[in-house]
Amino acid sequence: MIPLSHFMIISAALFCIGLFAVLTKRNAIQILIGIEFMINAAILNFVAAGRFDRVAGGGQMFALFAIVLAAAGVAVALAIILNVYKHFRTINPDKIDTLKN
Repeated sequence: MIPLSHFMIISAALFCIGLFAVLTKRNAIQILIGIEFMINAAILNFVAAGRFDRVAGGGQMFALFAIVLAAAGVAVALAIILNVYKHFRTINPDKIDTLKN
């Protein structure tokens, strides 16, 4: 049986990769991918904690809820990115300088 610490180490590494992507990338799509990495790290923590918890299905239910929220967040973020591209003709966050027309 794999110990809980191995799951937590993998989750921490996945979160750090996502955080690095969010802080260093200049493309909105790549930033969104970094955020998804961080959400997946949290989901892995939920599932691992649920596996080692005595309450049946607790971590899995939280993970399912997080997956649904992540999917809804991606849909909204992609809609925003498409509207920003239509207006500014770029998805580089550094080149977007106004919030209103």
